[in-house]
Amino acid sequence: MVKILINDGIHPDGKLLLEEAGYQVDTEKVAQDDLPNVLPEYDVICVRSATKVRKELIDLCPNLKIICRGGVGLDNIDVAYAREKGITVINTPAASSQSVAELAFAHIFALSRSLHLANREMPTKGGTEFKKLKKSYSKGVQLRGKTLGVIGFGRIGQETARIGLALGMNVMPVDLVIDETEIGINLYKSDDVRLSVRIETVEWDEMLAKSDYISLHVPFAGGKPLIGAEEFAKMKDGVIVVNTARGGTIGEDALLAAIESGKVAGAGLDVFENEPTPRADLLNHDRISITPHIGASTKEAQANIGHELADKIIAFFGDDK
Repeated sequence: MVKILINDGIHPDGKLLLEEAGYQVDTEKVAQDDLPNVLPEYDVICVRSATKVRKELIDLCPNLKIICRGGVGLDNIDVAYAREKGITVINTPAASSQSVAELAFAHIFALSRSLHLANREMPTKGGTEFKKLKKSYSKGVQLRGKTLGVIGFGRIGQETARIGLALGMNVMPVDLVIDETEIGINLYKSDDVRLSVRIETVEWDEMLAKSDYISLHVPFAGGKPLIGAEEFAKMKDGVIVVNTARGGTIGEDALLAAIESGKVAGAGLDVFENEPTPRADLLNHDRISITPHIGASTKEAQANIGHELADKIIAFFGDDK
């Protein structure tokens, strides 16, 4: 019987599909330090971002046939080494794209109208200082006509672009591989009314210089941040940046310096360098909108991830139970 360890959770639908296929599915969390003693019994491990599957652990697991990542990034898995050992590595790149893109825009909307700060101050000051608060929050901006820079034009980046186009924004994506793509927008509830827009990627410096908003959707394996002091210096004054990709993609010291100088008007952060304990000066800054790494944490995305993982595992083993 195929034995599967779901170590960071899975939607009940995905678990049910695997059990109906005749597999043993264990969902009790195994601590990272205990995995070397437990994982050798299993054919499959499914993780999210919490569990790491590195070379040392892989070498201890001769029965391991599949490593699954419920999500997009694979930075917590030694992918090349696993594949060298004949182990299939699976992720779910399409399942959570819309959820992550919508969260990026939640931050964009919040920062454009100071919703994040109003929600902090209204409970304590809304009664006695209502008029003062109204005046201080009356300098919001609309998104129509603004330029959205998208760093990384894969599935999530394209979903982000789709929302921006629907809002009337100009979209300027950058990508190392993709030169252009067609973005489809459903204008009404019916799929019968659909607008297609062809978007070409632009040069890095052009995007930095012209964007009013910049949203990051790229993997990050450590090292030098993609956005640091040099990149902030090239941006338009008053830019808003959003990171729902990976902690470390934006240099946090450089970000705080850019905010204090006025170069950056605000930042939306769903990911941090020191998760799960982000630095306090980010969490408490009045020009930073924060969420606790919830890009893919919607009911729909989790169901999609569960279904996609189950389908890929079942397809791999076929009738071999």
